Amino acid sequence: MPCTTILVGKNASNDRSTMISRTDDGHFDVKKMIVVEPKDQKRRYKSVISHVEIDLPDNPLRYTACPSVDPKDGIWAASGINAANVGMTATETITSNARVLAADPLVELQKPKTPRGKEIPGGIGEEDIVVLVLPYIRSAREGVLRLGALLEQYGTYESNGIAFNDENEVWWLETIGGHHWMARRVPDEVVVIAPNQFGMDAFDLDDAFGEQKAHLCSKDLREFIRDNDLDLNQNGRFNPHDVFGSHREMDHIYNTPRAWYMGRYLTPFSHKWEGENAEFTPESDNIPWCLVPDRKVAVEDVKTMLSSHYQGTPYNPYSNIDSGKRGMYRSIGINRTGVTTVCQIRPNAPEAVKGLEWVCFGSTTFSALLPVYPNVPKLPKYLSDVTLDASTENFYWCSRLIGALADSNYASCAQHIERYQDAVAVKGRQIVRAYDAEIAAGGELSLLEKANEELCRMAKERSADTLNKVLLEASTHMKNGYNRADN
Repeated sequence: MPCTTILVGKNASNDRSTMISRTDDGHFDVKKMIVVEPKDQKRRYKSVISHVEIDLPDNPLRYTACPSVDPKDGIWAASGINAANVGMTATETITSNARVLAADPLVELQKPKTPRGKEIPGGIGEEDIVVLVLPYIRSAREGVLRLGALLEQYGTYESNGIAFNDENEVWWLETIGGHHWMARRVPDEVVVIAPNQFGMDAFDLDDAFGEQKAHLCSKDLREFIRDNDLDLNQNGRFNPHDVFGSHREMDHIYNTPRAWYMGRYLTPFSHKWEGENAEFTPESDNIPWCLVPDRKVAVEDVKTMLSSHYQGTPYNPYSNIDSGKRGMYRSIGINRTGVTTVCQIRPNAPEAVKGLEWVCFGSTTFSALLPVYPNVPKLPKYLSDVTLDASTENFYWCSRLIGALADSNYASCAQHIERYQDAVAVKGRQIVRAYDAEIAAGGELSLLEKANEELCRMAKERSADTLNKVLLEASTHMKNGYNRADN
């Protein structure tokens, strides 16, 4: 599923928190946010897509998830934070190449070829991964190890990137063919930008097969590279992107421009992104996987990057200036996004509230980002009670309606959207600060349910107000309008 991922190390953030974030860009998937209690976690899992069946441990943790409302294609839990304050987002669909996929084919479901033939299940994929991993881990590193073991045992039918974070570390895992994988601990001082490509551009194999301080991989990765002549690198430098990734023309339209925009946002002074002597252009294949930002990064910065439609550049599809380049690249804040989350783990917060999950639905360009406390037995209906029918009674559909109306009337609605997003961000932070303080002073955990209700009540009021405004703008600019004074 095409998505965009941003990972923030603790020394790159404004409050020493770790953050993992991703836009879940399905085909207008209807999404909700829920809490899964241990009693509700299945002990035997069966994938809808691949039909693989997996026995699960008996000791799951409670966790949040953002599943699809329509279960026809499976759960697709997307992202969440568990009771041990470990976050996970899965998955970022990534690219590969023919050499890798020929050497280790994807593990796809094989239907019977004859009436008496036997079906052969496929591997695991985005539909499954959060449910199979997040309830059973107590650190980001444990997440990598559990998922790595599952990939080696069952394989995967697609190429994916998966992120984990706890209060100290962020880890990024990328699959390689059907059964291989590599994972790297994100350096504390950097921000990772991942736009649907195999991203890692450096990896220490000696560490992965030695102390494993910051690198992990499948057990036979060295032999896999050697035996299949996969190494394209020169002068002894190992660049996984060159070995396992892609360099296609489609990348230059769909993927690399997003990395370019995020890099431009993060390092406007330390790198040159535009002009005749630019280090990187929207079609550069060598944009770094991670960057040390020119200033500390806050949640609002992550939201801004994930809302990008190349504003301030000739590629902005909403620009009034026809540069001949308008809309030529795939926006980050795309129309079909189902849900976007930022899983933030805050080391300086009380244990009960270290995890804070920020959520928005629909196109991030027009949606507001709402903080939610995940350490609760249930979430408000405004987040969890979503049906397949459009309604103003939940955050998902209200966000979708605002985006659809504002998009076609961008110039007249832009100010309403900006004020809406700012108001939810400001009031959301104020509510979180107040309840953080109450918990730090010894308040009961039941306060967190009250906090989430207050946050959702605020979001509902702001969303309804904004929907009224953009609906009026859209109605005013309908093509069948007529005034006798026009003649």
